[in-house]
Amino acid sequence: MKTSEQYKDLTIKEFTKAADIYESSHAGIYEMCKDDYPYISSELEKENFHDLLDCGCGTGPMISLLYEKDSKKNYTGIDLTPRMIEVGKSKNLNGVNWVVGDCENLPFEDNSFDAIICSNSFHHYPNPQKFFDSVERVLRPGGRLILQDYTASKIVLWLMNHTEMPLANLIGHGDVAARSLDEMKVFCANSNLRIEKLESAKKFRMHLVARKVSEV
Repeated sequence: MKTSEQYKDLTIKEFTKAADIYESSHAGIYEMCKDDYPYISSELEKENFHDLLDCGCGTGPMISLLYEKDSKKNYTGIDLTPRMIEVGKSKNLNGVNWVVGDCENLPFEDNSFDAIICSNSFHHYPNPQKFFDSVERVLRPGGRLILQDYTASKIVLWLMNHTEMPLANLIGHGDVAARSLDEMKVFCANSNLRIEKLESAKKFRMHLVARKVSEV
């Protein structure tokens, strides 16, 4: 069993190598990330927002798409891997804030964002409850977390977490674990986020929309 820092070091090494091809036509396994973008966009269109945070933003493909639709909103991307953020910055998207940082300890003021998105990054987090607690802190009351990642049936999850992901670690990937829907319910409950959508979908995908409870 690796420590949190060992997993994070693996992730940084993996995505330092991947950064320059991440949005290219030969991105390999990272191509599948593109499948999540339409879903996240459609969820964001359901409500107005002004300040958005992309957790595990990579080189910022989702921010680029949102910026193209509306460049007047405030977008912030955070990623653990400095090279990913360097590539994001090189896009020169005026006003976008790019931050090297840890999504388990978001370096932002309380109540900073109307929306937080997290696409295909959550399975790299060794301390998932810390992520949810941090999300709840920086979301504004009534703000939403829109997250997509991996999930599966109990048996398939066991195989993923005890065979596939340890093998991935051996070849340099920073995968930690895929989570069950029941685990997501616990994370949200512990951080006082109200689940509005939680479902499994095709290709072992998980859809979560959770809202920070408005203050009385």
